[in-house]
Amino acid sequence: MNGLIGGEGLIEEKKMIIEPVSHHQLPEEKLIWLMNEYGNDVIRIAFSYLKNKQLAEDIAQDVFLRCYENMDTFRNESSYKTWVIRITVNRCKDVLKSWSYKNLAITEFLTYKQVQPSFENELFGDEENEFLSRQILKLPVKQREVIILFYYQEFSLEEISHLLNININTIKTRLHRARNNLRTSLEGGMRHYGK
Repeated sequence: MNGLIGGEGLIEEKKMIIEPVSHHQLPEEKLIWLMNEYGNDVIRIAFSYLKNKQLAEDIAQDVFLRCYENMDTFRNESSYKTWVIRITVNRCKDVLKSWSYKNLAITEFLTYKQVQPSFENELFGDEENEFLSRQILKLPVKQREVIILFYYQEFSLEEISHLLNININTIKTRLHRARNNLRTSLEGGMRHYGK
């Protein structure tokens, strides 16, 4: 997380802010706590949507800037984690809809055909999980987001429903379809690798 928003000194400041955010902390202290607590989650979720390391890091900076700007409007109706993740998801969806993202994706596809070092591996774990993470990233966005939020962020179905502002039955359907697609994909991959 040191690379985000003036990363120097965050380690020392993190030691000073060990407990969760309180109403008596300065906005800067709250921001530092949020960045240290949820920074990796924000980058992981942004990457799962955008499949681009640089864009994911840009989104993370934007998310924490928005958190700082709106710190006084946080009403404690949800947890800080839910608030930060909702901002992340909404920001990612905005980027996915934008013309510049669509243009960037096409340009990158045409420009870079070689395989680059795996950022997926860095985000999701060791080499054994790299195949799984690649399969998750191949899922449609609506299925990918529920897999990431349910399994990696450990949100309940109710929390995901609230976070995405979608009916819980829709969340259950997306999760079911994502699991089935992953199962099919993983079984095909295992046959391909002879396992």
